[in-house]
Amino acid sequence: MININEVNETNNMIEKENLDVRTITLGISLLDCADTNLDVVKKKIYDKITTVAKDLVATGKGIEREYGIPIVNKRISVTPISLVGASSCKSPKDYVEIAKTLDTAAKEVGVNFIGGFSALVSKGMSQNEENLIRSIPEALAVTERVCSSVNVGSTKTGINMDAVKLLGQIILETAEYTKERDSLGCAKLVVFCNAPDDNPFMAGAFHGVTESDSVINVGVSGPGVVKTALESVRGADFETLCETIKKTAFKITRVGQLVAQEAAKKMNIPFGIIDLSLAPTPAVGDSIAEIFEEMGLEYAGAPGTTAALALLNDQVKKGGVMASSYVGGLSGAFIPVSEDQGMINAVQAGALTLEKLEAMTCVCSVGLDMIAIPGDTKASTISGIIADEMAIGMVNQKTTAVRLIPVIGKTVGEMAEFGGLLGYAPVMPVNQFSCEDFINRGGRIPAPIHSFKN
Repeated sequence: MININEVNETNNMIEKENLDVRTITLGISLLDCADTNLDVVKKKIYDKITTVAKDLVATGKGIEREYGIPIVNKRISVTPISLVGASSCKSPKDYVEIAKTLDTAAKEVGVNFIGGFSALVSKGMSQNEENLIRSIPEALAVTERVCSSVNVGSTKTGINMDAVKLLGQIILETAEYTKERDSLGCAKLVVFCNAPDDNPFMAGAFHGVTESDSVINVGVSGPGVVKTALESVRGADFETLCETIKKTAFKITRVGQLVAQEAAKKMNIPFGIIDLSLAPTPAVGDSIAEIFEEMGLEYAGAPGTTAALALLNDQVKKGGVMASSYVGGLSGAFIPVSEDQGMINAVQAGALTLEKLEAMTCVCSVGLDMIAIPGDTKASTISGIIADEMAIGMVNQKTTAVRLIPVIGKTVGEMAEFGGLLGYAPVMPVNQFSCEDFINRGGRIPAPIHSFKN
């Protein structure tokens, strides 16, 4: 049982160490909204979202008042729209209309993001799914709160290189559509390998087809809490370091479990999972990179960073799984550049490169996240970076993702401003050697041998 004493124990974490529940995400199935008539689909989608989610924001605010726990975001994830619109959407323009409907519904219920403008194409891509993918640049430009994701690979199926090639072009088009806002549209687009069905974090959240009609998922955070805890064991051995992180993760996750159970009870919607991820913000003291520094690294990116991240990720999971019956989503340490002041500092100091970030993704829970690159980067180069990251996920049987932002009109060293939780980021250099002939081969990279487990 979770009691008020455990909540009181976290007061200092909340007041001084940036502890928060990063998001309550309400997953809603839209499978019953499918129809051959686009107008009917749009009405069904709007009606279902505004009915099921009408109390989400009020419930979150009520829990904040009752327990004093900050809940930063209230969000919605929906069934991948390529499935919902398959019968009614005959062109990319039709999918843009659904994106507008999602945006209107999100505004009506007051959430800051709605995820699920998505397609799952890890093995092949139908014309319908291609239409959704080609609609993404315009859809993200004409909406404020819609987030998009495309799953292009998995350990079981391999990597759909046709989709990878197309996404390189789509990311550049999305950047161009929103170039007046430092190509902000790309901050709402994630390319996945092994995408989970129950991820509460944006921009990659969608409500998987294996889920029930509606479900409450919660994402916790607390890099500042972990950093403060490590300050008390400065210079201690690795065993002490690990035990401290594990115990801290347990306490953080218990807060998330409380919020999830309360939200589920008040809304009469099943509790799904707790995502254990440590998610940073641009706020000082709420940084994954500062945890590395407290461990003994001069900057994130210094030799030893990958080992430090592996340790952190593992201990967060070990502590978290003891605190919640249902753990899912991504669960671990996020390493976005723009949303972490310590990571930004490391890039500006020359300690952190794109290649080092890629190495770090081998042991963390996500991938290349919120990284600004020059706006004149070739589509094939972006596809090559995606392919590399998808290969890491495929071979290591883990979720990996790419959220690159080619900032139109800016080059290495300049700053891109995204605002709010998305923060800002220095434009990072990209390897200029060509991979075009490799990307243009087309087809599918087959699944690795260890995927055959039947």
